Amino acid sequence: MDIASYFNYWIVIVLMMLGFYIVIARGNLVKKLIGLNIFQTSVFILYISAGKVSDGAAPILTEGVSVYSNPLPHVLILTAIVVGIATTAVGLALVARIHEAYGTVEESQILEQDNAC
Repeated sequence: MDIASYFNYWIVIVLMMLGFYIVIARGNLVKKLIGLNIFQTSVFILYISAGKVSDGAAPILTEGVSVYSNPLPHVLILTAIVVGIATTAVGLALVARIHEAYGTVEESQILEQDNAC
């Protein structure tokens, strides 16, 4: 068992933990969105890596080919990327609105202003 053959999965673990850390440890809402995007990217890489078939051919019926790659994981991830971009845009719009209302994007300062009221 060669550790280098699982390089993609090590990258997934590192990106997932990095994104999770950013979401948990940072109070800035924009940084939290970036952390969520990093986490989401690690999930994309995980699904694409798991969907790869060694020596798999495109799913076109031809003679002499017995192993085919399933294109479904790649199509689903393409859809997830589009949805991820849309939700990031909505999140950034909400952060911009929060900044207009509170004058800050720091979570602790927003909570202080809410508790003061």
